[in-house]
Amino acid sequence: MELKIFWSQLAEDQLIDIFQAGVKIAKKIVTDIVDKTIDIDKNPKIGQTEELLKDRKQEFRYLVSSNYKIIYYINLETQRIVIANVFDTRQNPEKLSETK
Repeated sequence: MELKIFWSQLAEDQLIDIFQAGVKIAKKIVTDIVDKTIDIDKNPKIGQTEELLKDRKQEFRYLVSSNYKIIYYINLETQRIVIANVFDTRQNPEKLSETK
């Protein structure tokens, strides 16, 4: 089963915020985050379950890249892995509830 990777608007906005923080450093951070997601379609359950989002309908998982959690879930109906959020782990964990 070939799944496609889809980035939510919130996740894309987070990448833009990271990029605008400082172009040279941000470019490396954004590149590292995107690179981390490239092969998750081959092993979609590679990420750990996100305990702070266990009350949600979807099973959210995450990968770590530097100070960021790449939050995603698998949508078998649409055959997509949805990157729902790119969360800076230095933030208050309560902000993770913004994940859709």
